Amino acid sequence: MMPNTSARRQPVPHPFPYQGSKRSITKHILPHIPFGTGLLVEPFCGSAAVSLAAAVHGQAQRFWLNDANGPLVALWQEILERPVQLAEGYEGLWREQLEDKRAFFHRVRRQFNQKPKPHLLLYLLARIVKGAVRYSSDGRFNQSADNRRAGMRPEAMRQQLLGVSAALAARTRVTAWDFRDVVAETSADDVIYMDPPYQGTSFTRDHRYLGGLPYTEFVDALRVMNSAGKSYIVSYDGATGEKTHGEPLPPELHLQHLSIHAGRSTQSTLLGRDCQTVESLYLSPALVERLSAQAGQAQASPISRNSRLHERAPVATEFICNMPSSHRGHPPISYT
Repeated sequence: MMPNTSARRQPVPHPFPYQGSKRSITKHILPHIPFGTGLLVEPFCGSAAVSLAAAVHGQAQRFWLNDANGPLVALWQEILERPVQLAEGYEGLWREQLEDKRAFFHRVRRQFNQKPKPHLLLYLLARIVKGAVRYSSDGRFNQSADNRRAGMRPEAMRQQLLGVSAALAARTRVTAWDFRDVVAETSADDVIYMDPPYQGTSFTRDHRYLGGLPYTEFVDALRVMNSAGKSYIVSYDGATGEKTHGEPLPPELHLQHLSIHAGRSTQSTLLGRDCQTVESLYLSPALVERLSAQAGQAQASPISRNSRLHERAPVATEFICNMPSSHRGHPPISYT
């Protein structure tokens, strides 16, 4: 299977904004997924930015989207299986809101909390502030609307939904399992990308996520994955300026730690500051071994030596000088 270089120029569809989405840095993540991967798994899929990019760029053949958020998983099922009907439901809500967007949003939010339906959630995600999903302590969706905007226009939403469905529908499994159960069903040939809830966001008053994931539990799960020889990538901690987000994963896991320069943070822009965001990316020992073997094969083959597979994202390992020392990654990775 040769790299899909034409797909590299294709836009990646995204039907809804989602805070924490890795959409802006997928170009730095994809080079660490072995080309021709049979199954790419996202146990914490959220907006599925990595799977969508991998599908459009021909980086994997099949996909598994999972999330503990049941209504979100139901939305993904609707996007993949019934995008036209979902687009029609969204359009009805979007046009009905125009007389009083603020009051209409609150009404839809109440309806969703009483009986979650995919088109209601899609509308809420299109309207909420900064795409930041929030839940109350009793699991009710409680984020406010950005009343300056009406959300994505119906025509554009339809195109996004159809694009996502075309990219993923025929080759994607969708579940709402515990992430450990998902990982247990994967094989050593699969690649698992994990972007779990950041520490400090799971148990706050607003509950950004329906369920929390304590640091120690996640580290224990990674130990089990290492023992089983799983190939995985983790986005976990990071920093904005001098402010750190979460505790780095422990050295005892023997993960390759990369630092991705994600640019100026949205929050600092709003506050008139110039704080750069750096996100951590961790590669499992089994994955690094696979990538090393693949790089060696490429060097031995003049045809594949120039493949896009082995291009390095230009700032994937660029470090920010004022980044706290505990969050600085290792030197740039070499797979040979």
